[in-house]
Amino acid sequence: MTQDRTWRTSTYSGGAEDGNCVEVSLAQNALVRDSKNASGHVLAFSSPAWQDLLRSLGSR
Repeated sequence: MTQDRTWRTSTYSGGAEDGNCVEVSLAQNALVRDSKNASGHVLAFSSPAWQDLLRSLGSR
């Protein structure tokens, strides 16, 4: 499932040497994973839930 998707690294990672960043894949839903453990657990959000999350983070 996650292998067939295109992943983008967070723009907030800044290329940090410690590699602490996340990746997101947007298709029918939004998947978020740890870039250091691409085969590990994935958080899944419906499209409306993802938009709500982004709106709430943008209001801070």
